[in-house]
Amino acid sequence: MKTAKKEEMRKEYKREDLGKGIRGKYYEEYKKGTNLVLLSPDVAAAFPDDASVNEALRSLMKIARQSTGLTRHSSGRAIARR
Repeated sequence: MKTAKKEEMRKEYKREDLGKGIRGKYYEEYKKGTNLVLLSPDVAAAFPDDASVNEALRSLMKIARQSTGLTRHSSGRAIARR
């Protein structure tokens, strides 16, 4: 049986700098299957909220589908056979 490795914070972080944690803050989102991601500071600075990040990513997905000719349900195998 494997034991879980205890994760430690980097030396540049101090627990008191992180503020008080809120138990269950993301529990409802977690139950819905939402993925939480950490954005790099330069990327986060370009987006005021989660809605704008989602809108940008959906636009990028649409452009990618249009440029490759793939549909949502296409696997891309037909293109590979050409």
